[in-house]
Amino acid sequence: MFDENFDRITQNPAVMGGKPCIRGMRVTVGMIVGQIGEGVSNEELLSAYPYLEKEDIMQAIRYKTDIDNGTSLTI
Repeated sequence: MFDENFDRITQNPAVMGGKPCIRGMRVTVGMIVGQIGEGVSNEELLSAYPYLEKEDIMQAIRYKTDIDNGTSLTI
């Protein structure tokens, strides 16, 4: 079953070793969350990665939060 709350998060064994990515791109959820954790703002991320959209960042944060809270996700 697909979780429509995370329609921008994809996993494919052929892309980034199967790590959760944004819309099939080589941008992982971990990369986005890690940069935010280092103090990079959403605006800075969007400027550095112009192919990202604000909703990509928001879903990455929500996805990581759900994983950390033990929520079972299927994407």
